Amino acid sequence: MAQIPGMIKGLAVTFNTMMRTFKNGSNTVQYPREKEAPPIRARGVIALHEDNCTSCMLCSRSCPDWCIYIEAHKELAPPRREGGKPRAVNKLDRFDIDYALCMYCGICVEVCPFDALFWSPEYEYSEPSIADLLHDKSKLGEWMETVPAAPELEVGADKKKK
Repeated sequence: MAQIPGMIKGLAVTFNTMMRTFKNGSNTVQYPREKEAPPIRARGVIALHEDNCTSCMLCSRSCPDWCIYIEAHKELAPPRREGGKPRAVNKLDRFDIDYALCMYCGICVEVCPFDALFWSPEYEYSEPSIADLLHDKSKLGEWMETVPAAPELEVGADKKKK
């Protein structure tokens, strides 16, 4: 008998929701004909800004799923100052993420010290074959276009010193 008041409360909530739906129309979005805009900080897919990547391998080493594959080689770059010696710079040959393995934890995005990885709100990237979920640096670079701009600083926040 003690369960009846709780059951009545639950039925009242259900009835009120049903009446609101009849009054205002359906709450369901008819995907894929209608698409909702994802929230601002949605985690969709990881995008790569290739120019910022130094092949430090921090993202690959910190990934719990080991789904990031990086290959690079060293090239000599001109010295930074006149009279200095040429310096060795890593050049990115391969940067792949296997989205069949990725669990979207975001550790790679957080650990990257050079701002080379970003969250893109893009969520429609299904493939007909699981082998096609291995995306290379050109595909990851395409998603940089969908990465939203950084939000404005809050009032009173200090800007990063260069």
